[in-house]
Amino acid sequence: MTRREINFGVIGCGLMGREFASAAARWNHLTADVARPRIVAACDTSEPVLRAFCDSNPGVRAAPDYRDLLASPDVEALYIAVPHHLHAEIYTAAIRAGKHFLGEKPFGIDRAANAVINAELAKRPDVVVRCSSEFPFFPGVQRIVSLVKSGAIGRVLEVRCGLLHSSDLDPLKPINWKRMAKFNGEYGCMGDLGLHAAHVPFRLGFAPRDVRAVLTKVVKERPDGKGGTLPCDTWDNALLTCTCGGGPDDEFPMILEMKRIAPGNTNTWFFEIDGTHASARFSTRNPRTLEMLFYERGKPQAWLREDIGYQSAYPSITGGIFEFGFTDAIQQMWAAYCDELAAGTSGMKQPFTCATPAEAKLSHRLFEAALISQRDRAVVKLEV
Repeated sequence: MTRREINFGVIGCGLMGREFASAAARWNHLTADVARPRIVAACDTSEPVLRAFCDSNPGVRAAPDYRDLLASPDVEALYIAVPHHLHAEIYTAAIRAGKHFLGEKPFGIDRAANAVINAELAKRPDVVVRCSSEFPFFPGVQRIVSLVKSGAIGRVLEVRCGLLHSSDLDPLKPINWKRMAKFNGEYGCMGDLGLHAAHVPFRLGFAPRDVRAVLTKVVKERPDGKGGTLPCDTWDNALLTCTCGGGPDDEFPMILEMKRIAPGNTNTWFFEIDGTHASARFSTRNPRTLEMLFYERGKPQAWLREDIGYQSAYPSITGGIFEFGFTDAIQQMWAAYCDELAAGTSGMKQPFTCATPAEAKLSHRLFEAALISQRDRAVVKLEV
């Protein structure tokens, strides 16, 4: 099988940049005829990080400045994984240069920065821009999405989705940029984790009309790695209770959780939906298990637990009896982006695309309203 190759540049060679490089290096894991990413250049502000990335990925040239990648004719697309305060500068520069890219959430440090990015996108509809969000590519999530889209759920009663960490429970964990508002933004954990929680609900059409947010700051300062401490001025945890639906006759609550301090959770993503005809729930805590309940009048209400195994959106060499994991979800997300970039949305081999700029824009409306809700201790309607 001869696959089209897409030459990528990587801007930001940290954890997720390395995950992309790993997914690209094992592209023969996929049996689907999907365009292959080939990383040809990389840039990072840390010289040791950049050197380590290039050493681990032979043939990748190191660029001292991200603008070198934008000016390189052999770089067709980019993966941009940089702190939030740099999104507006680098994303808009990439768009103006005509480079397709997959970027990290939240697509701007705040709503104003997001508006700047979207304004540039409106000028270049030919540029394919998507947002990184890998958890929806777990097989269990894909099954639930199909179930909801089929109408089998009936009237939606309630939706719950979230992403939970626990590493910040340790007050001696050194600070990083995600715990400082000047780099991460006022959204705090919402900017870092929020689109992961909102991607599937938004894709299913569950747009919040209002929100009541409860945001908490738990650890007020952390070690700076130099013998001192620095203040943590971002929100650690967020619980958003939203109203969705078109009006009083079909409205329902949606609860989104984004927590850096959730004891017992390392990286738990979950989605649950209750309906009048069927309900379903999935958690990465049990990645093989999909739970569903189908209601029939007068019959017992019992949850079915199905061991779904490895049933990926893009077929791979892994047998269906084996377990799907985080690195598989990363590769499936990249397959979706490369597929859409090479074939267009209508030509994709499966219908689920990566998170879109429109969904990121909606998340900004939600997070901005959540900040106001926390400040005023009130339910806040979302601006259109």
